[in-house]
Amino acid sequence: MTTSLIIAALVIAALILLNAFFSAAETALTGASRARMATLEREGDKRAARVNDLNENRERMIGAVLLGANLVQVLASAISASIFSTIYGDLAPVITAVVLTPLLLIFGEVGPKTLAITAADNIARAVALPVQWMVRFLAPIVSAVQWVVNNGLKLFGVRVDENVDVLRAARAEIAGAVELHAEEGGVEAETRHRLLGALDLSELTLADVMIHRKAIKMLDADLPPREIIAQAMASSHTRLPLYKDDPENIIGVLHARDLLRAVSEHGRDGFEITQVMRTPWFTPVTTSAEDQLAEFLRRREHFAIVVDEYGALMGLVTLEDILEEIVGDIKDEHDIAVVGVRPQPDGSVNVDGTVPIRDLNRAMNWDLPDEEAVTIAGLVIHEAQAIPEPGQRFAFHGYRFQVLRRQRNQLTALRVEREVEDESLEGG
Repeated sequence: MTTSLIIAALVIAALILLNAFFSAAETALTGASRARMATLEREGDKRAARVNDLNENRERMIGAVLLGANLVQVLASAISASIFSTIYGDLAPVITAVVLTPLLLIFGEVGPKTLAITAADNIARAVALPVQWMVRFLAPIVSAVQWVVNNGLKLFGVRVDENVDVLRAARAEIAGAVELHAEEGGVEAETRHRLLGALDLSELTLADVMIHRKAIKMLDADLPPREIIAQAMASSHTRLPLYKDDPENIIGVLHARDLLRAVSEHGRDGFEITQVMRTPWFTPVTTSAEDQLAEFLRRREHFAIVVDEYGALMGLVTLEDILEEIVGDIKDEHDIAVVGVRPQPDGSVNVDGTVPIRDLNRAMNWDLPDEEAVTIAGLVIHEAQAIPEPGQRFAFHGYRFQVLRRQRNQLTALRVEREVEDESLEGG
């Protein structure tokens, strides 16, 4: 009898260890770094390749592991109950629960999972091969279980969405990791802005990054060459749109290098501006910043005219405008230092109405929403549902706004500051 008890105890111990393996495998395989596994696989690591193969169908992998763990737990409970029934009789179920629960919890669940969390990548590579065998062996049972689960959920009106946007999910995962490390101090603020800016390009359209048509410096193609040369030389831009009759009618783009070459070859009056200008490239305002960047690189262009669905001029966008969404404001010796954001001694900020919300957030490390408006003036108008008068104050999204100047229907200057808790604010 004693020998039988020893053998049964050893079997139970083995089952607990097997449950520990399943627990560690599940935690490690689901928690392993996908980026590191992909890198190791490219370097020829076969164990990392097995991890990636298992995670391609994570539901099947988890189903197989959970099935194995449940079988082990049921066997351990049955054997324990059989042992204790010969000793304690009717109390065997209670004794089994009292003895087996802490053993399974500590040595079969919590301990292995904690270990797997601390070394997920290494443990995942170590357990990948046996789990792969188990997944193949239990595939028919796991498929049947998945079918029952999916159809059971449908009875309650829940449908499993198999069309997951993998790219969006990956971007969200990367963005979350960047934010987490930034909060912990592992990523500097400038690096955080650059990484998140690159990830956000697909979410931005040209309306978010372009130079509005009212801010475009353009030249009248009907002016004499000398006047065009003078205006071009006075501009800080190397590329200038050319219009004919109406500023909405863009007929070309003048590049300073082409103009200089023409002056060198023909003198100030010996050429026609239409012979020097380049063909304008028109692009829809709904184009994403990411797609526009790809087009700039593909066409080896730096400059595009932005139009709406009716072909009306909306603005212009340059390669620099898109790159600034990633690296921040790019300055050269011709740029004006003032960008429209002027911090004040009292903690508030005087802002030009045309300043993009994203630029203000980046400059002040704020979190004003930019989904409904591009500029700070647009945000105030959107929230106020009107064009406010100078002096009016508003409070929303945790910030206070005061209109400083207005020209016609445009808010040209505002004061913005963080809202102080428990302080009464005057509504507009």
